[in-house]
Amino acid sequence: MALGAHVAELTDKHRAIEQQIENEMARPSVDTMIISELKREKLRIKDELERLKADVIEAN
Repeated sequence: MALGAHVAELTDKHRAIEQQIENEMARPSVDTMIISELKREKLRIKDELERLKADVIEAN
């Protein structure tokens, strides 16, 4: 997969998880376990995006 496509896919996943967190927070009975898992996944994706950006900068 091309780097640009991979970054775009990760960015889309990051946005989708943010939406899931917002939806979960809007529920009357918030499940903190689900929110914690979603936030961990969102952070993992953010870290990977930052790593990829650093790799691109380093390569130039």
